[in-house]
Amino acid sequence: MRYRVILFDLDGTLIDSGPIIMASMRHASVTVLGREPDEEAVRAAIGGQGLVSQMRDLDPDRVDELIDVYRAHNEPLHATLETFDGIPELLRELVERGHQLGIVTAKRRSTVHLAFDRFPFLAELTDVLIGSDDTERHKPDPDPVLEALRRLGATPDEAVYVGDSPFDINAGNAAGAYSIAVGWGGIHPDERLLAVGPDALVQHPGEILALV
Repeated sequence: MRYRVILFDLDGTLIDSGPIIMASMRHASVTVLGREPDEEAVRAAIGGQGLVSQMRDLDPDRVDELIDVYRAHNEPLHATLETFDGIPELLRELVERGHQLGIVTAKRRSTVHLAFDRFPFLAELTDVLIGSDDTERHKPDPDPVLEALRRLGATPDEAVYVGDSPFDINAGNAAGAYSIAVGWGGIHPDERLLAVGPDALVQHPGEILALV
């Protein structure tokens, strides 16, 4: 075991939520603002500072309304979510090997629990959960990763952060953890991930086992 703690982003890393995020962003923009959003700009912001920041980019004067419409559309769609192939097996293998697991996400804790309801094994295997309501600063700042480590009594050199966005890699690097970018999320292209300097880029969950 090279690293005792393995922390994961949620959206685009453990669960295939990119499509429902994009659908709900489009719904909110069309419903509230009467226009299609810039899909590339929306996609590039997923996984970063969180929903408030994303809606501020759409229209700083209608943030609350955009968020309400987004959530009303998005939350029921969690019933359609799937995990990525190989994720359940990866997490169970990591636990069997003695690793502690955590989720560090830009989502609110209450929204994460919608995913936990859909996939109870995620809740069962997660030793620590850090959502957007747990730290004042959010990815790409290192604070969420460092807070997860603090709660687990671990140091950055004992930890890995796995994510599908540049925000994840920047947060992991800034925290001093080993950073693994994943190429299966469908939200951020490999080139964007490699540009921020992950320690590794993997294309299947099973590849993580050899790195940790």
